[in-house]
Amino acid sequence: MNHTLELIAPCHFGLESVLKREIGDLGYGISMVEDGKVRFFADEAGIARSNIFIRTAERVLVLAGEFEAVTFDELFEKTRALDWKRWIPEDGRVWVTKANSVRSRLFSPSDIQSIMKKAIVERLKEQYHAETIPETGADYPLRVSIMKDRVTIGIDTSGISLHKRGYRTDTVLAPISETLASALLMLTPWKKDRILLDPFCGSGTFPIEAAMMAAGIAPGMNRSFTAEKWTNILTKRDWYDAVNEAMELMNDRIPAQIFGSDIDPSAIRSAKENAMRAGVDHLIRFETRDVSSVRPSGEYGFIVTNPPYGERLSEKEALRPLYETLGERFRTLPTWSMYLITSYEDAERDIGRKADKNRKIYNGMLKTYYYQFMGPKPPKRQEA
Repeated sequence: MNHTLELIAPCHFGLESVLKREIGDLGYGISMVEDGKVRFFADEAGIARSNIFIRTAERVLVLAGEFEAVTFDELFEKTRALDWKRWIPEDGRVWVTKANSVRSRLFSPSDIQSIMKKAIVERLKEQYHAETIPETGADYPLRVSIMKDRVTIGIDTSGISLHKRGYRTDTVLAPISETLASALLMLTPWKKDRILLDPFCGSGTFPIEAAMMAAGIAPGMNRSFTAEKWTNILTKRDWYDAVNEAMELMNDRIPAQIFGSDIDPSAIRSAKENAMRAGVDHLIRFETRDVSSVRPSGEYGFIVTNPPYGERLSEKEALRPLYETLGERFRTLPTWSMYLITSYEDAERDIGRKADKNRKIYNGMLKTYYYQFMGPKPPKRQEA
């Protein structure tokens, strides 16, 4: 169809630059970078490619409209004025699945949802010359953001959040999402021919995401998306082409030195099962091991980890010896680098070294810091 669309990709606050780089690598032009989202231009096929290839976005939205509104009457009329026939077929099921408002005069999510739904249905009935809209066809869920009275309407192409790759079961407790883990890995200079270790691996998110990156496995290859049923906007061929492109880029027959360990045997069992579902179990070695007994070999490796935060006071008392032990183990690896995300405010003190870089990132609503302890660069001969 080859129309130029503007797409919106939400992400974790503080990681917009990583997502921007990913989108650029796919060949799409950036239109705007905002807090927690990146907007870009693509054609219809870009909906499929973005969902299948992007590792760090939470979902992909098609921009359907944008306008100023300070009253509910204005919200209704301006929503109704949009060309909804461009996006929604006569039998399409459309609703506002989420609305948020920040520093705006319209602040009731439920009212925003119901008013906009009514306006869209009225417009569709007019455009299709119909008395009712049956809503028996494909789903077209909307996400609405109102910032300083500016309304932005996006049609959700992804459905289930993109962090759900399909390899992790819902029963596994995981403090870090797949999208966040990928973004944090991309903030390091780690490459697939270098050693990577997560000594607090839990359900295996860091090692699995690293292995998928090393093998070129697209994160959306093994799941479905809402927009797959949008035959009025893009074709089945667009999805087939994107999957075929992903298959051609995949190479899981590579040597890898990716390790994960955890003191909890049940977490290691889950990690192994998750890695198997992701198709990368042969690239990772998982072990049940306390951080004090971690003895990695090799030079110029990377520790990338998400140690316990200790949000409750009783838990915080146990954190100091744990972070001190992590610092002791790191000091035995003079050529290694270490990257860790935590909300524990005394992490640098207990590790015994000030981080070379420190980045504030929101893990959900929790403010965390990504501490980056840089090791020496390997000699050029070593890199080669």
